[in-house]
Amino acid sequence: MHIEMRPTEWVTPYDKNPRRNDEAVEAVARSIREFGFRQPIVVDGDGVIVVGHTRWKAAQRLGLATVPVHVAGELTAEQARAYRIADNQSAQIAEWDPDLLAQELTGLKAMDFDLSLLGFNDDELSEWMAPPANEGIAPADEVPEAPESPITQPGDLWALGAHRLLCGDSTKAADVDRLMDGQEAALCATDPPYLVDYTGERPGGADGNSGGKDWSASYREVDITDADGFFRGVF
Repeated sequence: MHIEMRPTEWVTPYDKNPRRNDEAVEAVARSIREFGFRQPIVVDGDGVIVVGHTRWKAAQRLGLATVPVHVAGELTAEQARAYRIADNQSAQIAEWDPDLLAQELTGLKAMDFDLSLLGFNDDELSEWMAPPANEGIAPADEVPEAPESPITQPGDLWALGAHRLLCGDSTKAADVDRLMDGQEAALCATDPPYLVDYTGERPGGADGNSGGKDWSASYREVDITDADGFFRGVF
């Protein structure tokens, strides 16, 4: 397939294009700005667009003087007319694999890639990246033993759908900044008293639902010689 650069103004939109694409122009413009112009605009022998109206509008919005073009001069008028419809309709038929898409989105987010460049809005991203209901939730009182060799190591950042979990030190500003990624928290949930160690045992019935939550006899002070310095450093 021969591709050549032509002036953007030389390309002419098809005046009966049935595809409404104005809302997609900004997303395509961001994509071109980030990844480059990777798909040519297909035109007929007269420079009228067969495939690529949205890319052409995005190029105009970006102020590009030239665009990559493939002149499909061998197409008959009937073929060009039909191809415009077939190209758009075939994209409508394709579907996302939810599991694989979620893995790809989560992986990109963990690498701090700007997901807004992908064309999804925030609600769509949250929906695609949300784990299935109850996935990974063990029944009450059936939590498995911790592995001998932990998978997560200090510094590991986990992307959990729309959430982030960092294995780090909440007393270190650098760790908190990395976790928040420029966002501000709307709520901070803490668990006082501090400098206290717990046995991990829960008073009450075996089903985890009966009995009170009286921890007073189950914790002991942690051996920190300079508690005052600890609190001053944190706060």
